[in-house]
Amino acid sequence: MNAVVADQSKSKADANERGLLRFITAGSVDDGKSTLIGRLLFDSKGIFADQLASISRSKHKRTVGDAVDLSLLTDGLEAEREQGITIDVAYRYFATPKRKFIIADTPGHEQYTRNMVTGASTADAVIILVDVSKVKLGEDGSVELLTQTKRHSTIARLLRIEHVIVAVNKMDLVNYDRSVYDRIVAEYQKFAQQLGLTDVHAIPLSALAGDNVVERGDKLSWYEGPTLIELLESLSVYDDAHEEPFRFPVQLVARHGGHLADDFRGYMGRIEAGKVSKGDKLVVQPSGLSATVKDILTLDGSLETARAGQSITLLLEEYLDISRGDMLAAADQPATVLKSVEANLCWLSEEPLDLRRKYWMKHTTRQVNARVSKIEFLLDINTQERHAAETLKLNDIAKVTLSVQQPLAADAYDAIRATGAFILIDEVTHQTVAAGMIRLD
Repeated sequence: MNAVVADQSKSKADANERGLLRFITAGSVDDGKSTLIGRLLFDSKGIFADQLASISRSKHKRTVGDAVDLSLLTDGLEAEREQGITIDVAYRYFATPKRKFIIADTPGHEQYTRNMVTGASTADAVIILVDVSKVKLGEDGSVELLTQTKRHSTIARLLRIEHVIVAVNKMDLVNYDRSVYDRIVAEYQKFAQQLGLTDVHAIPLSALAGDNVVERGDKLSWYEGPTLIELLESLSVYDDAHEEPFRFPVQLVARHGGHLADDFRGYMGRIEAGKVSKGDKLVVQPSGLSATVKDILTLDGSLETARAGQSITLLLEEYLDISRGDMLAAADQPATVLKSVEANLCWLSEEPLDLRRKYWMKHTTRQVNARVSKIEFLLDINTQERHAAETLKLNDIAKVTLSVQQPLAADAYDAIRATGAFILIDEVTHQTVAAGMIRLD
């Protein structure tokens, strides 16, 4: 199963292709995620000599003899090294002559799924590691993937991660048997089709031995595809935020003390989608007031046009009641104003969902009181079947309906990620209890 690349025109890709690729590693416990990242850094000369010396002297080294335990490059917490597991998300930066990378090493334990969601929320690609020695291969030809493999793949689909790489790891433990690899990939392909994943790449490797990570392994000569680093260097990462309708959540209203004749009132924030130019007609949401762009200010001076990703101060021709949490949007393509929100929800708290309680919903720069009024269905990770539920527990994924105390200007997550995502916060503990993706279908 090789790449199924998204159908984009060459001119579109050339204009918006980014040199930086953000990716995460995911999968079940002990699939070799930290070791894989360590191998990528080590073989691509992405670590310093003092870092290598430090992990070589570590008292928690789990390798035999003089072999370096490469997993320690990302497992930096003492508890992680003691237990030999990844707990927190570890970010690492490295570069090759062809591309720059930011890696997030995410935990495999089910109880740390919330950390995986955090790492995945900004990723362009995900490497789903599958430990070939843990997959159950039946004599009747059946293959049973691990639950966390399915869970992380489901989250990757919900978060619209563009590229999925299935890294069948520890091939050395099955003597690099191609038939084992083919059976696992075929089973994952069936599951991916259920989820609706379209851009899936598969690759056999051994992170510990370094086969097919940066260097090609002699024992995997039957595999004719790219190594992992070659694949990562070749992935097309298209940022379509520039072509989406203009979205500007207001972070701060900036003005001087009022003692000057020329009263200054600017609206500060980051453009989350689209572009804006002087003279553009905007709508203030959720109020619906009309506005016209007078000027676009940055630290470097005034701009004629600003685009997604830029932090700016907008000056308007009109004097309007606008405050933090309001959204300035394209007048001809505004966001949808919602009082009832349908969303896919990942429950991240050990305290179950209480349908009688109110939570804070944090959406862009706006925070409102919200309550989960209905659980439409609970998703079974293994079978993708939908079940009725009266509450949500840690790591549950469900479709829900929320009622919000004040209206939200939002988009479907599938259309604009920045204005389609939100989190729920416990009013008492201030802990994040859920991550949500808005649906408008």
